Amino acid sequence: MTSLALFDSFTADRPLAFIGGGNMANAILGGLIQQGLSPKAVQVIEPFEEARSRLNQAYGVEAVPVPGPGIANAALVVWAIKPQTFREAAAQVAVHLGRPSTALHLSVAAGIRSDSIAAWLGSERVVRSMPNTPALIGQGMTALFARDAVTASDRALVDAVIAPTGDSLWVSAEAQLDAVTALSGSGPAYVFLFLEAMIEAGTQMGLPSDQAKRLAIATFSGATALARDSHEPPSVLRERVTSKGGTTYAALTSMQQAQVPEAFIAAMHAACRRATELGEEFGRA
Repeated sequence: MTSLALFDSFTADRPLAFIGGGNMANAILGGLIQQGLSPKAVQVIEPFEEARSRLNQAYGVEAVPVPGPGIANAALVVWAIKPQTFREAAAQVAVHLGRPSTALHLSVAAGIRSDSIAAWLGSERVVRSMPNTPALIGQGMTALFARDAVTASDRALVDAVIAPTGDSLWVSAEAQLDAVTALSGSGPAYVFLFLEAMIEAGTQMGLPSDQAKRLAIATFSGATALARDSHEPPSVLRERVTSKGGTTYAALTSMQQAQVPEAFIAAMHAACRRATELGEEFGRA
């Protein structure tokens, strides 16, 4: 779907609606406004006055504290809220929706199953997504899952809305989103943790903190770009940096002896389990 076709999909009478005006809503909304989407074609439901004021000042969009009847006319509703508040927010919106709802619904809430969302909203046209925070600078990674009632044109609309945040992919099974949550959804925090450790080590070894930070970030950026552009797997790229008996070999041997790879994998499994638990805890229909 082209940007022009996307913009034609949303009007003041049939808006793009956001439930929640936090970071992810800002990432999507900011990118679309920059591409030319009219603020008049957007409605945001955001309970906090300070957040509403920021949205209005930044983008000129209408932001209101509670949903009203106009939400029933939305072409797409983006649920950019925490899983703990989804059910309550859905109840507030559902009273204004027809049964079945005519809107397409896109959730960015971790863990909440599409079965629950469909039951709460009276709609089978539900897409679940798992984005990550680099979406804030247009370099995010978002995985998407669509229920059977979601059409090809619905998918194209979601693709176009997500595009300003970075890359995306569709998964074939909803359960895979829990693994996505552990891998890319929570993944930026893992990178930041490693950066913190590298910067700390650099300063302990005598580098000024600003130089250690610059070196660490550039190393991650360059290595991930190389992994992205190379036809070889990361294991081969790692081996090419590692001469037996050299400095890299010493570092990796220390990590392996400390079982860093195993601990890292275990940590990701813990994140995946928690994603499943969130759906069970907060997603009961």
